[in-house]
Amino acid sequence: MAKSKQQQEAHGIGQVEKQLNNQMEAAAEIKGQSKLDREIKKTTHRQIDPSNDLSK
Repeated sequence: MAKSKQQQEAHGIGQVEKQLNNQMEAAAEIKGQSKLDREIKKTTHRQIDPSNDLSK
């Protein structure tokens, strides 16, 4: 069964994100990471605490 256009686009976006992440990791291995890069990566991979709702 064919996937919907939205499913195909979402899958494509996921592939792009994975490729960009792989490129970022490869570049970090080659040249090392700056402190800012490490902080950004740490922030993007942290777990969100649902009990800490900032919208209130």
